[in-house]
Amino acid sequence: MPRHQLIQIKTPAQIEKMRAAGLVVAAALARMREAVAPGVSTADLDRLAESVIRDAGAVPSFKGYHGYPASICSSVNEQIVHAIPSPRQVLREGDLISIDCGAVLDGWHGDAAITVPVGAVRPELLRMAAVAEDAMWAGIAAAARGAASGRGRLSDISFAIEATIRRSGGRYGIVDGYGGHGIGTEMHQDPHVLNHGRPGRGPRLVPGLALAIEPMITIGSPKTEELDDGWTVVTRDGSVAAHVEHSMALLDDGVWVLTAPDGGRERLGELVTAREPAPA
Repeated sequence: MPRHQLIQIKTPAQIEKMRAAGLVVAAALARMREAVAPGVSTADLDRLAESVIRDAGAVPSFKGYHGYPASICSSVNEQIVHAIPSPRQVLREGDLISIDCGAVLDGWHGDAAITVPVGAVRPELLRMAAVAEDAMWAGIAAAARGAASGRGRLSDISFAIEATIRRSGGRYGIVDGYGGHGIGTEMHQDPHVLNHGRPGRGPRLVPGLALAIEPMITIGSPKTEELDDGWTVVTRDGSVAAHVEHSMALLDDGVWVLTAPDGGRERLGELVTAREPAPA
């Protein structure tokens, strides 16, 4: 029997504050995306992220979290998630890097991740990263539609993510044991959001619910192991992985993708709340 979940429901004013934190994360990720290149170390990216976050008046969510020593997680190739930046981890042509970043501003958190190619990358790896991103957006769209209908349940998100991955035509591993989560005054809150599962289960999707949606897939087996540093999670078979994430919130009139510069408008259209202005 699952434990009782303590789900924090936010007011529209609180979601506005989360949007401000989300835009700080978006700016840091945009700067790192531009900086990714052969010869750049993951420690270089970490310094850049911390600078952008602190210049915005925010604080890195990750630094010091349960003793984590950096402002980002920088997972390269077979590293799936939680890899610690290092000056010894120097990017090479053909690598695939997943960068996870969080910021807290005025007591509210934003959390997002991108997967970025380093120079020329094998097409099958680019395809995997695109599938992960499509799955994330499908999960967010399912949340928006479920809340609008009044019948949506948390696992509708999980089902949409898995269905998108399975329909992609690739034989991708969906990493188990890691997934999305609630977010708000803490970076990780209830509920846990699986990246697979049957629809129609779990808590209701209601206005005020804020979640981080984050698929993690591999080009091989989904089995994982944690390295001796106590953080870095890698694929057991050495296959390359992709990890993407956005923080989103449900409102009375739609979804707001808090860590997307356009609030999700390009990918979700009219599902996005009117609080995110439509482009002129």
